[in-house]
Amino acid sequence: MISLRYHVVSITAVFLALAVGVFLGASGLSDRLLSAVSAQRDDLSTQVDRLTGERDSLLAAQRSADEFAARVGPTAVRGVLAGQTVAVVTLGADPADRDAIVALAGQAGAAVTGRLALTDAVTDPARVDELRALTAQLLPSGAQLPAASDTGSLVGGLLGGLLLTKDGQPRATPEQAQTVVAGLTTAGFATQGDVPQPATLVLVLTGGALQGVDAGDAAAVTARLAAELDRAGAGAVLAGRSGSAGSTGPVGVARADRGATAGLTTVDDVDTGAGRVATVLALREQLDGGAGRYGSAPTADAAVPAT
Repeated sequence: MISLRYHVVSITAVFLALAVGVFLGASGLSDRLLSAVSAQRDDLSTQVDRLTGERDSLLAAQRSADEFAARVGPTAVRGVLAGQTVAVVTLGADPADRDAIVALAGQAGAAVTGRLALTDAVTDPARVDELRALTAQLLPSGAQLPAASDTGSLVGGLLGGLLLTKDGQPRATPEQAQTVVAGLTTAGFATQGDVPQPATLVLVLTGGALQGVDAGDAAAVTARLAAELDRAGAGAVLAGRSGSAGSTGPVGVARADRGATAGLTTVDDVDTGAGRVATVLALREQLDGGAGRYGSAPTADAAVPAT
C-alpha cells in the first residue's frame, strides 16, 4: 500500500527534477547568449579598428596633400596677380587661414592693401535694424546703397565704396573711409585696425558651418555681403573652411542662391593647402571675368581653377 510519505517523496522528486531541468536549460541559454554577445563584441572591435585605420590613412593623406600644396603653392601661383591689389575682409575666419592666404597672395605678386575684420554682430538677427540704420548713417556723401534691404547687401554696398576702386580710382576719400570704419568699430560691428586702402579685388574669408537656430540666416548675410562686393569691383572671392559648403555655411548659401551670386567665386576648403592655392587662382579668374565653385565639397565644380 502506498503511504503518504511515499507521495510526499514522489512530489518532492518531481519538483526537484523540474528545478534541475530549468537550471540546466537556463545555464545553456546563458552560455549561448554570452557566446553571441562575445562574437558581436569582437566584430564591433574589428570594425572600430578598421575605421580607425581608414581615418588615420585619410588624415595622413590630407597632411601629405597639404604639405605638397604648401611646397608647390608658391610656384603654382607665381605672378598670377602681378601688379594687382587685394583687400581682405574677414567674418568668422581663422587667423591662420588669413595669414596663409595673405602670404600666398604676396607670392603671387599681389599687394594686400589691408584687412578689415568684421565681428559676429554683423550676422546677429537681434541687431539687424541697428545695422541697417548705421549703414545709411555712415554712407559717404554722393555714394549709394543697393536697393536690397538685407543687411548683407547693405554692408557690402557700404564697404564696396571704401575697399574697391572704380576705373583705377578710389571711390571715397581717406577721411570718409576712416569715418565708416570708426563707426562700425564703435558700434561693435568691426574690430579696431588700420583702414584698408582701395584695391582692385576683394577676398572675403569666413569659417565653416554656423550653428544655432538662425544659422542659415547668418550665413546668408556673409554670402550676400560677398556678392555685393563682387558687383562693386573687378571681382570677389568668398572662401570658407571645410564645412562652409553646408546648408548653414556661407559658401553653401552662396552656391544655392545662383541668381544673386552668379558672378561670385567660392572656395570651400581654405583651411587646406589646395584650398589656399585655389583661392589665389580664383582671384585671377575673377580678374579675367570668370567665376567658379572650388574645393572638396560635392557642390564644387573642381578642386582648383583651371590655369
